[in-house]
Amino acid sequence: MLILGISAFFHDSAAAIILDGKVVAAAQEERFTRVKHDSGFPGQAVRFCLEAAGAKVDELDAVVFYDKPLLKLERILESYHSTAPRGWGAFLRWMPVWMKQKMMLKKVIRDELEAMGPYDRRRLKLLFSEHHLSHAASAFYCSPFDDAAILTIDGVGEWATTSIGLGKGADIRFLREIRYPHSLGLLYSAFTYYCGFKVNFGEYKLMGLAPYGNEDSARYRAFREKITSTLVRVYDDGSFFLHQEYFDYLPGLRMVRDRKWAELFGLPRREPESMMEQGYCDLALAIQRVTEEIVLKLAATARRLTGCKRIVLAGGVALNCVANGKLVESGIYEDIFIQPAAGDAGGALGAALAAYHIYYARERAADGMKHAYWGPAYPVERIAKVCSVNGLVGTRYDSEEELARVVAGALGEGLIVGWFQGRMEFGPRALGHRSILADPRDAGMQRRLNLSIKFREDFRPFAPVCRVERAADYIEGGVVSPYMLLVARLAAQWYCELPKGYAELGPAEKLAVVRSRFPAITHVDGSARWQTVEKRVNPGLWRVLEAFEALTGDGVLINTSMNVRGEPIVCTPEEAYACFVNMRMDVLVLENIVILRREQRGAGEWKERGAMALD
Repeated sequence: MLILGISAFFHDSAAAIILDGKVVAAAQEERFTRVKHDSGFPGQAVRFCLEAAGAKVDELDAVVFYDKPLLKLERILESYHSTAPRGWGAFLRWMPVWMKQKMMLKKVIRDELEAMGPYDRRRLKLLFSEHHLSHAASAFYCSPFDDAAILTIDGVGEWATTSIGLGKGADIRFLREIRYPHSLGLLYSAFTYYCGFKVNFGEYKLMGLAPYGNEDSARYRAFREKITSTLVRVYDDGSFFLHQEYFDYLPGLRMVRDRKWAELFGLPRREPESMMEQGYCDLALAIQRVTEEIVLKLAATARRLTGCKRIVLAGGVALNCVANGKLVESGIYEDIFIQPAAGDAGGALGAALAAYHIYYARERAADGMKHAYWGPAYPVERIAKVCSVNGLVGTRYDSEEELARVVAGALGEGLIVGWFQGRMEFGPRALGHRSILADPRDAGMQRRLNLSIKFREDFRPFAPVCRVERAADYIEGGVVSPYMLLVARLAAQWYCELPKGYAELGPAEKLAVVRSRFPAITHVDGSARWQTVEKRVNPGLWRVLEAFEALTGDGVLINTSMNVRGEPIVCTPEEAYACFVNMRMDVLVLENIVILRREQRGAGEWKERGAMALD
């Protein structure tokens, strides 16, 4: 049975295809169109999925959309009605879009599919899954668990913003939900907006900014008290109530009422790209801590309701790695699985799986989701063509061990390496197939990568990666984090002594302090967003880590996505080469071909190997 899942028309459009309940391919549309968070119909992603499955549209058994547009329209109409006449302008702007596209979604999908090839419209089923069911299915059916509590938290689907469910065998049953307009995702997005970042784009920046806040300061304590007393009422079971007089998303105008927030917090909304002042860092920390409190209370309620020792998470808030790390630390559950594409892109996969297991009542596959590498791969012949067209001569290494030693040597010399291998990752993280690698021991590497390579804000942290066998040596508690979705502290032996008064320092001063043996991946609060690598899942990166440790004694590297600010992660070798040129990386590895810049020629092993450089 071949089922295609689609998510589209909000943000992060994607497609996924499953065969007899097993994932064959999945990818976000942005990787093909090069439009960040592309919300259009995922035509190119669908074509890729069909090609990966070796199938035509007419061979599909079903196409499943990840939410129910008519239920969503009901919520939108009721929201505008309840706030009228406010929001009239937004209503007039959005209704034509709904009438033309979303009200006619069946026709839109069928027409898009027909453009890819003829098919029997009477035979091919077109199904619609509820939004939070798609999230829940993407987490539970991809997990290795026979039974688990399910927690999905996002901005909003049709009506639900938060759901607690129980997964057992091939069944999913929802037990509790919180409904719009009360939304943890929208609350977090409101602070994203107020701190000067773009909603649905910059929430991870707010999470990265929070550790610059001072938890011991009176201002932080005042901000947190104002949030929980004025903006949101949090109950013991994790449910919450947002006081709408401070928000403006219900009529569809903007996230918050700026004047009321300025009066409440004593600072105006930060202008995008303006200087980052301490007050916004304390505000970011306050909402991060409130978010963590709510997530932990919801998780505890899910444990009480389900009796399960394991939990799975999905929805945009499940990408809050700090909250996820706190959940692991809490010990509420024995094990946790987070869908690596936890946002709307993963809804495409969840919709297909929900149809297979619930609509068609098929049993679960036994192996779950072993990795997130479900995108396109490219043959060596295409990589050779990239080299030929651009006048490059790379050195080809037929031995994987030798390639790893050469790359480790470059990293040990302080060079920045673009690492392009195998099938592209599904989800927002580069997990070692479309990555940039660097040495985290270099105190200047974080600033160099942020400002000179990725052209982004200098406060942004970078993620470390280590072999899973070495997790206990580098990560407090030996946390295993294959999808880079957990924040944890380094093991105690790696920290440096901090100067007196460190907590009172400003953002720039904190950033300048060397906090550990690996300063480029140690955030200002001593934490790091880890990835752990298994040899059977990613043998190439695993071997580079092994070789780097053999060379330097340290088995940790920086792993960041191969893209510049504002662009999606690269998909093709041509895009990887363009990044190599524009971002001024030192070395580019395309599968087993190593390409250098001219300025890296002339010394040591590079010269001996005869590797040619980019003019």
